[in-house]
Amino acid sequence: MSKIITNKDKINEILTRGVGEFIDPDNSFRKKLENNPEKIVIKFGVDPTRPDIHLGHAVVFRKLRQLQDIGCKVIFLIGDYTGQIGDPTGKSKVRPELEQAEIENNMKTFTDQVGKILNTKDKNLFSWIRNSDWFTAITDIIAPVGQKLEWTSPSKIKISNINANSSFGKLLLFEKTRMQINEAKKKELLVITLRSFLWSLKHITHSRLIERDMFKNRIKNGEELYLHEMMYPVLQGIDSFAISHIYGSCDIEVGGTDQTFNMLMGRDIMKMNKKEPQAVLAFKLLEGIDGKEKMSKSLDNYVGITDEPNDMYGKIMSIPDSSIINYFELCTFTPLVEVEKISKGIKDNSLHPKEIKMNLAKQIVSIYHGDKKAKEAQENWEKTFSKKEIPKDVLDIKAKKEDLLVDILLKNKIIESKADFRRLVDAGAITNMDTEIKVVSNTDRVVEGTYRIGKKRFCRINIK
Repeated sequence: MSKIITNKDKINEILTRGVGEFIDPDNSFRKKLENNPEKIVIKFGVDPTRPDIHLGHAVVFRKLRQLQDIGCKVIFLIGDYTGQIGDPTGKSKVRPELEQAEIENNMKTFTDQVGKILNTKDKNLFSWIRNSDWFTAITDIIAPVGQKLEWTSPSKIKISNINANSSFGKLLLFEKTRMQINEAKKKELLVITLRSFLWSLKHITHSRLIERDMFKNRIKNGEELYLHEMMYPVLQGIDSFAISHIYGSCDIEVGGTDQTFNMLMGRDIMKMNKKEPQAVLAFKLLEGIDGKEKMSKSLDNYVGITDEPNDMYGKIMSIPDSSIINYFELCTFTPLVEVEKISKGIKDNSLHPKEIKMNLAKQIVSIYHGDKKAKEAQENWEKTFSKKEIPKDVLDIKAKKEDLLVDILLKNKIIESKADFRRLVDAGAITNMDTEIKVVSNTDRVVEGTYRIGKKRFCRINIK
């Protein structure tokens, strides 16, 4: 007889599967989740420094969707203000500031992509807001030179030709652009001034801030540690207080285990402001397809959730066997009981890693592209790699016999750089499939034929 899945079972899995740390000292969050999930407000913050969402980010988003499915509301906090500073988490060097225009573009990409996982249509389950909404003062607003505004008073008196950069003009623009008023329908506007920021700092000691491992490491290694970086956790903590003020509560903040310190700072700042402190749910970090480092776009070891199906499938098939179980736990909906059976089967050799990996890849592609595309991606992969067939849509290139292969591949954007070509050559990963001869030098001239470059790239070169 199969077990009946109760709401408590779902909650237990949400709070344990893929979780590194769950901090809820008095069980207040769990109790509220079990009894009044529709009253729960969840904070998830993103600094829009990179616009592409990958499977590492999706670990958190999929968990948020599970919470939405039982009635919780997710506040997607865009850190457009703090994004100009950049969270130094995991960075040994100072991050460059981002221009506001770049942040705005990245912000739109984030909100577009997150809709592939979260329910972003139901306002009872989803809302988003920028933290510049409370960190920006009226005097920070600078309108284009010559911009004019109109204003209608409560008594219907219309005033035209208002200079947007005048005090009154700035006030009109400020109120018009506040999401607290226009989206969250908050009548009492929250603005974090220098005075209120300093009040928060008065309650936080220097020793508390340098508890962060990465700050300690910088100091130990004699590297620079700038004050604006040390202030970042405080600003993130103030965000939690702001969410609580605007939406009525901020019951929990979610993120990766590398964000635990910052999220705990939110508890501290909420306590000092007499707010119910948020719980903290920190998830395990997903390693990249190299099986070593945290999944990251900068390390080029990521799988984007908007990657086309064949590419996504191929990337998953390239992960080392040691990562299979972690990917099942963090990236699929496979029950943990089944994941444990898979783990046991791989260890005792009763299950073949390749077949298990194909199942994994198909599940992941299905989540983001649907069952039909997942099936097609699997069939294409089998034809290409298992049966040694060449894709139907292989790129045709014309070249001259005196051309160097490296230049042709670089020109047609099949490789990223000459260093990429050199790495592939050293690994014996470029082959003319017609002659079955591997390319061995970056000075090799082009030879007509169909080339496999690495595991997933193909092209057909024709000599003029």
